[in-house]
Amino acid sequence: MNSEKGGDDSMKKVNLEVNLGTLTLRNPVLTCSGTYGFGEEYAPYCPVDKLGGITLKGLTPEPRLGNPLPRLAETPAGMLNSVGLENPGLEEFLNSYLPRVRQLPTTVIANISGFSLQDYETMASALQSGSGIDALEVNISCPNVKHGGMHFGTHPDSAEEVIALVKRKTDLPVIAKLSPNVTDIVAMAKAVERGGADIISMINTLLGMSIDIEKRQPLLANKMGGLSGPAVRPVAVRMVWQVAQAVKVPIIGMGGILTWQDAVEFMLAGAKAVSIGTGNFVNPLAPLEVIEGIEEYCRRQGFDAVEEIVGLAL
Repeated sequence: MNSEKGGDDSMKKVNLEVNLGTLTLRNPVLTCSGTYGFGEEYAPYCPVDKLGGITLKGLTPEPRLGNPLPRLAETPAGMLNSVGLENPGLEEFLNSYLPRVRQLPTTVIANISGFSLQDYETMASALQSGSGIDALEVNISCPNVKHGGMHFGTHPDSAEEVIALVKRKTDLPVIAKLSPNVTDIVAMAKAVERGGADIISMINTLLGMSIDIEKRQPLLANKMGGLSGPAVRPVAVRMVWQVAQAVKVPIIGMGGILTWQDAVEFMLAGAKAVSIGTGNFVNPLAPLEVIEGIEEYCRRQGFDAVEEIVGLAL
């Protein structure tokens, strides 16, 4: 913190750079997987070169059409989704999307999902340093795919095994994305840390459901889906706060971040960076506004660097 007295601090430069182990971001604001496509979709609204980084749409080894429609439903202070990992598959991504993705002037994180250990091995082996990808986020927490996926994210031993496998197969930093649909989030965090995760991202969506009372049936064709948005933020902040005190690896906090105040709350709870998901649907400029707000908050509070605020509420 700058302790100098006097002078005008209104234009003081704040160092927004954050270091997540070997992964360095120009600022602490990322976008969540599944909410930002492959980075190009938001380009007319939000220049990616201003962001700390983007996390790409979740990838699986084979193409997936996803779950049947309807698969989105609004809820009070949030939304339910049951997209089901719709994506073009690894081969199409490598051939058609990656050449364009590697041109994006920001940190790029690929999100990989699977239904077996072999799936994760295939994905990790195909994505290495020099490919245009800067880190791998391992999705072991998707709540709306019937087989695999969340099984790995709700059993500590399985989570540790998946992360250890991915870590052996790639030279990129490995981010373990945790599910909140567990009894003990700290046990899960410790498990992926033992498995070699370089970073933890949390939380993924909470399992939820909504029913159309006129039709007397669930709103989603898949019956249940992942709840996101401001409704989940207090749960996410609590879990980040717990995990930050239990592990040594850096945390990316997410879950209902719409404003800079939300982001600062996560950072005070122990997150070194934050990621915006549903907020992108509400306001495509949200990431830029959050970056500006965090910088102004640090300036107003007298901090020279954004990393100085991390964990101050612990």
